[in-house]
Amino acid sequence: MLSDIKHGQNLSNRNNIWKKKPVLRELYKHYYKKIINYTVAGKTLEIGGGSGDLKNFCEETIVSDIQLTHGLDVVSDAQFLPFANSTFDNVILCDVLHHIESPPMFFDEAKRVLKSGGRIVLLEPVITPISHLVLGLTHPEPIYMKYDPFYKGPVNPKKNPFDANQAIPTLIFCRKKGLKRFSIENPDLNIISCKLLSLFAYPLSGGFREWNLIPKSFIKPLLRVESVLMPILGPIMAFRVLIIIEKN
Repeated sequence: MLSDIKHGQNLSNRNNIWKKKPVLRELYKHYYKKIINYTVAGKTLEIGGGSGDLKNFCEETIVSDIQLTHGLDVVSDAQFLPFANSTFDNVILCDVLHHIESPPMFFDEAKRVLKSGGRIVLLEPVITPISHLVLGLTHPEPIYMKYDPFYKGPVNPKKNPFDANQAIPTLIFCRKKGLKRFSIENPDLNIISCKLLSLFAYPLSGGFREWNLIPKSFIKPLLRVESVLMPILGPIMAFRVLIIIEKN
C-alpha cells in the first residue's frame, strides 16, 4: 500500500522553501511555461497547487490542494473532486500524481470534470538509471518500482497526503506495460506525448529541499545546454517528465 511509504514534508514546509529559493522559482517558471504551451484555451484546474505559482502564468485557473493554505481556491482530494461534470478545459498537476494513492481514481475524476477535447498535463519525477541513483541517495520520497500504479482502492482515509512513491509516473507512462494498461483502462484518453526534462538544473537546484548547488543565474544557461543534450542523455539521466493527455 502506498500509505506505507512515508514522506514527512508538509505544505507549509514547501511554501517556506518556495519563498526562500529564487533558484527554485526560476526553474519552475521554465516548467510552467512549458505546461501552458500544452494547455487548450479555457478554464483550468490545478491540483496540488498550494506550493507553487502557476496561477500567475495561466488565466482562469482554480487552484486546489489537499491542505488549506494561502492562495487556494478549493481544498479537495484529487480522487474526489468537488466539481460538476465537464467543468474544465485543463487539469494540471505538478509533482502530485506520485502522491496519489489510487491513480485510476484520479484519472476517472479528471475525465469526469474535463470537457471533451480537454487536457491533463502532468509534471512528474521520472526514474532513469542516473535519477534513480541520485534521488535514492538524496531525496526523502522513496522509489518503489514494484508498486501497482493501477490500484483502484479502496483508499485509506487516514493516509498522510504527503506519502509518496516517485516511481508511479514512470511505471504508468514510461514503461510499455504501463502504457498499454493505461490505454486499455482509459480508452477515452489519448496520450499525446511524454517529454523528458531536466538533466542538471533540477538536481543541482535541490528541488524543494533547503539546499541548492547553483545560483539562479545558472538556470537559463543550464537549460539551454539541456535542450541540446536531452535527445542523447535524457533516457539515461533525465529527472523529470512532462505528460500531455487529451480527452477524446
